[in-house]
Amino acid sequence: MLNPWAAWREASRVGVIVPSGEAARERELARVLVARYGWNTVACQIVNPGLRYWFTPDQMAVVGFVEAGRAWVAAGAPVGPPGQVVAAAEAFAAVAARRGRRVLYFGAQAPLAERLQARLPLARLAIGAQPVWNPGDWPALVSRVASLRAQIGRARNKGVTVVPLPAEGAAWHPEVRRCLAEWLATRGLPPMSFLVTPDVLATPAGRRVFVARRDGVVVAYLVATPVPARQGWLVEQIVRGHAAPNGASELLIDTAMRTLATEGAHWVTLGLAPLARVTGAHAPEPSAAVRLLLESLRVWGGRFYNFAGLEAFRARLHPQDWEPVYLLSHERRTSLATLYAVAGAFGGAPPPLFVGRALLRALR
Repeated sequence: MLNPWAAWREASRVGVIVPSGEAARERELARVLVARYGWNTVACQIVNPGLRYWFTPDQMAVVGFVEAGRAWVAAGAPVGPPGQVVAAAEAFAAVAARRGRRVLYFGAQAPLAERLQARLPLARLAIGAQPVWNPGDWPALVSRVASLRAQIGRARNKGVTVVPLPAEGAAWHPEVRRCLAEWLATRGLPPMSFLVTPDVLATPAGRRVFVARRDGVVVAYLVATPVPARQGWLVEQIVRGHAAPNGASELLIDTAMRTLATEGAHWVTLGLAPLARVTGAHAPEPSAAVRLLLESLRVWGGRFYNFAGLEAFRARLHPQDWEPVYLLSHERRTSLATLYAVAGAFGGAPPPLFVGRALLRALR
């Protein structure tokens, strides 16, 4: 039996899922390249709805990006053979420049960030960190961390059970959709796009879904997305409905970790904790204006996005390491204009319009 990564590559090779239309064909080609070469944590997210694609002329590398003002905001880094990634980045930047655009890479990671920066005039800004685990070590971690065992036990005592559900079936499962709607209603911000699109199951291929039920009703679910070149997984979403008791998230993570470990996974992350203080990053200090803006977001932006709470939740799971995550931009030093473009990419609209929507949502 093929392992999950090999199965996904095989499905890509033989074209098991080939939607019609030019955009769908581009997405399928991007998925094939990700299945072969995806190393960056957000690589698999380039097949999410709403991204555009640029391919090298030989179609051996791809960049998934969105346009925000006069910037092309790319997801992570080019995806392709390791020896061709830097050349692909140079070519992508040249195409962008001919069209009057500049390139930003959101979610870049070492060592590729250093390789790109060594060849291209790029500013590098630490934007947070992602916690990582070897899922094979997870049972031992749970056995020695009493607080984690208590949360998992709390959910079980409330009658919560977790089982896998095929991603294709979960995509339009009425209880999963209801759970997503309930979760989105509690968010401080309107639904966002780019790397945080809420409807990740719109492209289910390769993903794993674990659902938590209580009294037979879905109360929460977890979506894991493969990172093939690392034989790993990104926990892309943990969605809690109104009836999810305390400990449901921990029980979902516990089940996913143990299941993925038995299938041969060596690496799991819960993804970026934006503005996390525990970064281990090696990057130049940003300008005073950028530093002040980021600190203000962390302190005052909690009404809309709980940066500190997200980092604290991940820390309570005792990650084995924190990997720094960067924003790369074609400029001497990260500018406020770059952060404005990133905000536009995630908001799916000019930032003032998105902020207006957020304030209206808060008033409601």
